[in-house]
Amino acid sequence: MLDSAVKNQALLAMAAALEAKTPKILQANFLDRQRARQNKLSAALLDRLTLNEKRVQAMAEGLRALTKLPDPNNRVLEKIRRPNGLRIEKISVPLGVIATIYEARPNVTADAAGLCFKAGSASLLRGGSDAAESNKIIAATLRQALQARGLPPDIIQNIESADRHAVGELLNLREYIDLLIPRGGAGLIQKVVRESSIPVIETGTGNCHVYVDESARLKKALNIALNAKLSRPSVCNAAETLLVHEKIAAKFLPQILQAYQKAGVKIHGCVKTRKYNPAVLPATPEDYAREYLDLEIAVKVVADIDEALEHIYRYGTKHSEAIVTENKQNAEKFLQKVDAAAALVNASTRFVDGGEFGFGCEIGISTQKLHARGPMGLRELMSYKYFVHGKGQIRK
Repeated sequence: MLDSAVKNQALLAMAAALEAKTPKILQANFLDRQRARQNKLSAALLDRLTLNEKRVQAMAEGLRALTKLPDPNNRVLEKIRRPNGLRIEKISVPLGVIATIYEARPNVTADAAGLCFKAGSASLLRGGSDAAESNKIIAATLRQALQARGLPPDIIQNIESADRHAVGELLNLREYIDLLIPRGGAGLIQKVVRESSIPVIETGTGNCHVYVDESARLKKALNIALNAKLSRPSVCNAAETLLVHEKIAAKFLPQILQAYQKAGVKIHGCVKTRKYNPAVLPATPEDYAREYLDLEIAVKVVADIDEALEHIYRYGTKHSEAIVTENKQNAEKFLQKVDAAAALVNASTRFVDGGEFGFGCEIGISTQKLHARGPMGLRELMSYKYFVHGKGQIRK
């Protein structure tokens, strides 16, 4: 196992290498984007695919942030002393080999590789073909930085084959891979969960809601609802549905609908919502179930917090849910009752992110309940073992 100082110096070297190679990374990304436009990739996926200097810098800063976090390896998580004199310690250990399958998001290449490295695991990366050139140069840059530090570059491996059958083969390498993390749309995640013989952590699909309660302050609610949808519509923590208490609808809906319309958002709404803006399209159950990942949103007027919670339970994906309220009882009720990895009070769903949570970068946002939930940082990429110390005890 590598010393923490060695890992941190390697992470700094990887960050510096990304910055030095920025022109070549952007050139490769330009080629990916050209091909993506020819293949008529959606605007949302094109945004996820796109790199610029700021986004490359963010990847580098994510790696640097990892060096400031405690090493998660070999930590004593718990101590137990039994009546028979046995001393038992629960110790954190690396998972081993972590494979990540992801779509058109080249930043995941750096995030996943850096997190796995700091956590003491090897990373096997299989990005989408739309980002092939970007993934290739990012992975090569990180590997070169490791090699320059005298470390084995194969700690990070990028699968360059575009053959779809390669994914099928990867899903059954249980003998060699300890954990598989899919990042992308619902189709990719469901395929991996259904077909993999390797343990899987489900991540990503985010039909996130913002519920504006009766007591909400209008300006605060407006800012949160706009930010949750508009700051970056193509990511999984963007809001896809707005729920509004019927007693505040007449004051709030005309403002928010007009603001969405001005920003170019396509709006699907219930009968009550459509009364406040003629441009709102009729909403169907399918509209409330969709993860738009684009300038599109569903809106519904609800009778109270209970109806809001029922709607979220029916259509949500257990990702991130927000309430805007000045009522402490309703805030607490929402936190306790909503079924999601992250519940927010008076804050945008866009904050549900590894960097914003102080985890450095993240390998994904888990929407399941076993092992890890929410943004997955270093601690979520660890397993543990028990050290048992005795003095000759035998079991009777």
